[in-house]
Amino acid sequence: MEVEKERKDSTKSCNEDVLDSSKSEKKHGWKTMPYILGNETIERLATFGLISNFMVYLLKVFNLDQISAANVINIWSGVSNCLPIIGAFIGDACLGKFRTIAIASFGTLLGIIILTLTAWVPQFHPPSCPSDQHKCITPMNTQFALLVSGLIWMAIGTGGIRPCTIPFSIDQFDSTTPEGRKGINRFFNWYYASEIVIQLIGLTLIVYLQSKNWAIGFGTLGLLMLCAIVIFFAGASVYLYIPPEDSVFTSIAQVFVAAYKKHHLQNPIIEQVEGVYYDPLVKDDKALKIPFTKQLKCLNKAAMIQENELNAEGLALNSWRLCSIQQVEEVKCLIKLIPIWVSGFLCFIPVVQQGTFFIAQALKMDRHIGPHFEIPAASMTVVSLITIGIWLLSYEFFVQQFLSKINKQEEGLTSLQKIVIGNIFSILTMLSSGLIEWQRRVMAISKNAPISVMWLAPQFVLIGLCEVFTVIGHIQFYNSESPEKMRSVGNSLQYLLFAFSSYIGALVMNIVHKVTSEHSKIDWLNNDINAGRLDYYYFLLAVLAALNLVYLLFCVKRYHYKVIVKVQVLDTP
Repeated sequence: MEVEKERKDSTKSCNEDVLDSSKSEKKHGWKTMPYILGNETIERLATFGLISNFMVYLLKVFNLDQISAANVINIWSGVSNCLPIIGAFIGDACLGKFRTIAIASFGTLLGIIILTLTAWVPQFHPPSCPSDQHKCITPMNTQFALLVSGLIWMAIGTGGIRPCTIPFSIDQFDSTTPEGRKGINRFFNWYYASEIVIQLIGLTLIVYLQSKNWAIGFGTLGLLMLCAIVIFFAGASVYLYIPPEDSVFTSIAQVFVAAYKKHHLQNPIIEQVEGVYYDPLVKDDKALKIPFTKQLKCLNKAAMIQENELNAEGLALNSWRLCSIQQVEEVKCLIKLIPIWVSGFLCFIPVVQQGTFFIAQALKMDRHIGPHFEIPAASMTVVSLITIGIWLLSYEFFVQQFLSKINKQEEGLTSLQKIVIGNIFSILTMLSSGLIEWQRRVMAISKNAPISVMWLAPQFVLIGLCEVFTVIGHIQFYNSESPEKMRSVGNSLQYLLFAFSSYIGALVMNIVHKVTSEHSKIDWLNNDINAGRLDYYYFLLAVLAALNLVYLLFCVKRYHYKVIVKVQVLDTP
């Protein structure tokens, strides 16, 4: 089913409370962006600057084994991506976006300070491990607890900043004017462009500083975060503040509660809407709605009108007992996203784990360029970023126009097509990684000579293509297919996707480690990857990704795109 034209301007109603609460207030638009984006950019730089090289820090400074270090990173990544949905609720319904971002920024700063202390103060980390000593001293409970507390504060900061920054930025533009909508589109371009720049800086300059001195590397991020907080508060006089109001989570809960209270009712045989279901008129002639559907009939009961549920004006007396058809259809719309969302769990495992085993491989390879310079292991991820940048430019200026002429789709590739292609690249990434690891291990054992780290370039190129198709595909899918007033919830699914991928990846990794160490001659994930079979683990992930692709194709074939129509407007004198 073809999507309506209104889908294409996804930013037009990205934060609809602006239209109702702030029509008379001046919106400064781009004048506020240096303050907001400055805070968000440096927060992302601090977080990414830590996670990109944190595997090395845990292995070299805290003397953790490979599995334990990967578990710490996966759990931290999962928590960091779960908390934004809580932060979105707090920002929308409790504190407001400005206060949420401000408080969360101090949480990030505190987390960086704690992690800096773990690197700076000798008593806060275990003694260094001599190269000729096989048994290293593991961290004490107090040392590990301090490390975890720093990561917790970092996760809290991330959970408050990320879900509120984009809506707070869009609040500053007037989306009812062409200039405002153009400003919003430019904001998204700058936002995603800054993502690539941040990752490049994090994987080069920050990683280089950390490789020379961990305390200086972490301390630099702390100073930058302090500057970000100062910049954010410096713009306080020019921001437009939207007061917190009922969250969309409340509307979702009302539908489920009302449907449960009326679960004993029978849906009418003929789906007549008028007089049976609650469908109030609205005053906004620009409003859009999702038509009444027969799917998930159990939820339709939430909109069935019973005796004494309407007042004299025909409005619901109790929103927890009677919901509008639009509320019900919006919840259905979110439920429809879930099968596609679930398909990302296994696809994103290579993306979330590229900072673990890929880095462990690089540490065992020849990373020298010339006699005096050695590439930091984490900096190999730059290859995937360069791949992403080249593809984005190529797609924007060449590929999109070419594809749009062939398939008559203005966007070139639909969101679901991008997700499918990303899944294919996920399989190719794991196959390539397994073959390269097999070759690296053979050379390391037979000739006792490490091969060049540039052998990892193909798998980093493929993981870059996997990431750019899957991430952009999912973001586009959630923005276009989420209900207009629930895009914050839809965007939160992206963070939850990364969280569940981290946890499922950690679960698969631990199961493989336990089973192969107890029931096989070789522990696939041995702390010494030369003694393990990391290539077998990669091939296993390729098989799981292939099974996931079959499931995704099944879901895509059955999916029907959202349809929206103009609402019937209430005439007012």
